[in-house]
Amino acid sequence: MRLSRDERVLSIINYVALTLIGLSCLFPLMHIISVSFSGYNAIITDQVTLWPVGISWENYDLLLQGTDVVRGFTNNVVITVIGSALSMLATILAAYPLSRSYCIGRKPITMAIVFTMLFQGGLIPTFLLVKNLGLIDSYWSLWFLTLVSAYNMLIMRTFFQQIPEEMIESARMDGCSEWRILFNMILPLSKPVLATLTLFYAVHYWNIFLGVLIYINDSDKKNLTVMVQQMIQSQQLIAQLGKDAFDVNINLTPEGIKSAGIMVLVAPLMIIYPFLQKYFVKGVMLGSVKG
Repeated sequence: MRLSRDERVLSIINYVALTLIGLSCLFPLMHIISVSFSGYNAIITDQVTLWPVGISWENYDLLLQGTDVVRGFTNNVVITVIGSALSMLATILAAYPLSRSYCIGRKPITMAIVFTMLFQGGLIPTFLLVKNLGLIDSYWSLWFLTLVSAYNMLIMRTFFQQIPEEMIESARMDGCSEWRILFNMILPLSKPVLATLTLFYAVHYWNIFLGVLIYINDSDKKNLTVMVQQMIQSQQLIAQLGKDAFDVNINLTPEGIKSAGIMVLVAPLMIIYPFLQKYFVKGVMLGSVKG
């Protein structure tokens, strides 16, 4: 289709604007990656911008061998894997009955769930609830409070609604139970939305910060997100390495260690995301239609 002159100008402006926005998002990440892989002299003399200078692995070696980052990373994996599995199971079990027309009271139940998106209990009542349940210093305080996201549940419910009712009726006439219909028929047809929502939950649990800060007091249970925040705000990591920030070994800079810590935190999601991207757009679009 041939574009008019005004449409071509508008298209060029859009591409330029989107390119600038994309570069503004990419620049900080490129700088952090470059600092984490740069040598000591390049970092202290501010030579590092977009590309590593004097490529070195020392920041990562010191971070992984001299700190608790490995333990924090392991805690992150435990919180993310178990939390995502529990949340997906709970979301599926909530969304499926609400997607079927024969579910009694599904509209008031859906409205009650939507109500929680607008109004919440607040930080102090939630803390008192967690404390009275004896969940302080337990990962259940993180999993229990965010077990089902109302937004994710509505997306999955809408996706399930688009599966023809006739297929389910046919399976029921053949003697299938509701559990078999759900796990053998509905879920295999819902891979895009399952992959998308799993990614949503995984990102949430991987980056969870405030919950760990409030409900987890045991330092051995802190996750990597909190450790990176402490690294950025203080010289605690340098002290942990047994070196004074002003008498530091020539191979160590706080900026390099902090950048390496941030990369250890974000790298897993950057690796996983391209494999789920093909499901991501399809799952969100299909699940949001009529939502």
